[in-house]
Amino acid sequence: MRGPIAPPQVPLAASRAEVFADLVQDSVERLERRWPQLVDVDFLVLEVPRLDGPGDVAWNDEAVPLGGIVPAREGRAARVVVYRRPVEIRTKGRDERAALVHEVVVEQVAELLGLNPETVDPRYGED
Repeated sequence: MRGPIAPPQVPLAASRAEVFADLVQDSVERLERRWPQLVDVDFLVLEVPRLDGPGDVAWNDEAVPLGGIVPAREGRAARVVVYRRPVEIRTKGRDERAALVHEVVVEQVAELLGLNPETVDPRYGED
């Protein structure tokens, strides 16, 4: 018999990319309650950092970024990007991954707003 193991509405059927995107969305919703201006910011998940576009984050073999920002331009909202594969490689379980995703989102929002991460989320850095 061929077919899906679980129906689409069951969490088992969600891909790793979908689960990761949900973690980012949870983090964004948590921050939007405190910072309503984030409604105007686009939050994206990319597999890995790119090297070929304008505004792409510079990185090397020693430091692969976990996230980045693209400032607002004419007619385009600011963007916060979280890189899925580098975050997944550094975490072992869902809880650890959720904590790192939130940390990355907070750090990128802080950079975008010109604030300290502790100002963006007072619980930043707590285990």
